Amino acid sequence: MKKKLTRTGSGWSLFFTKTMIELLNVNLEIDELEIEFIGKELKVKKVEQNKI
Repeated sequence: MKKKLTRTGSGWSLFFTKTMIELLNVNLEIDELEIEFIGKELKVKKVEQNKI
């Protein structure tokens, strides 16, 4: 999948489509995303909540 960055104020944004959010299984109200840089790659994943 290819995406373009969008100018937002003095920075740049990467917008996630509804399909992308569904594939990550993210609840936008409570879940967090972890972002990791590996060389020139960007890895985004859902932070798994610890179940007690």
